Amino acid sequence: MSIRHGLLALLEQGPRYGSQLRTEFESRTGATWPLNVGQVYTTLSRLERDGMVVPDGDDDAGHPLYAITDAGREELHEWFERPVDRTSPPRDELAIKLAMAVGAAGVDIRAVIQSQRSATLKAMQDYTRLKAQALIAVEASSGQESERGRDDVAWLLVLEQLIFQTEAEARWLDHCESRLVRLSATAVRGATPPQADTTKAASEKPARARLGRR
Repeated sequence: MSIRHGLLALLEQGPRYGSQLRTEFESRTGATWPLNVGQVYTTLSRLERDGMVVPDGDDDAGHPLYAITDAGREELHEWFERPVDRTSPPRDELAIKLAMAVGAAGVDIRAVIQSQRSATLKAMQDYTRLKAQALIAVEASSGQESERGRDDVAWLLVLEQLIFQTEAEARWLDHCESRLVRLSATAVRGATPPQADTTKAASEKPARARLGRR
């Protein structure tokens, strides 16, 4: 649904054509979630079917333009006001991978975790470097009302979300590894006969023998 509403947000600023929407969407999000023109036009067709947009003629170069309707504007504002639904979280490949790796034959789950941790930390470093560049761009455009300035701020917010996300993922991977270590230690202890009971039984044998002789 984010693509649908993202296109509506761009169209609220004025009529646009498909490839223009794709370019502006990617510019606003730093191409974190790249779109193809076919995906844009498919979404526009659905928005038109639902009465959210209408064709609005062509521009000077002959590109077919789309404009947002009152219904589309209302849908967009409701989306901005509505919290993102977390009751049905999107599938997470990493969580599914670790869940499937538990008990899988021939899979060293701790090696899987370590490999992912290296990739996650590398991504965090890349995002942090990009954030430093974005901050410079935002400071350079500070106080200026321009499309470029808005794109810089939007990209900075996206980058910071990605940084927080990778930091949380790294902590979660550390937690998973610690959990596996604790569970492994518990399993080992459960499989080993208690030393105290064995010692006690051995010490009681001579005592029982002495009582028998009495």
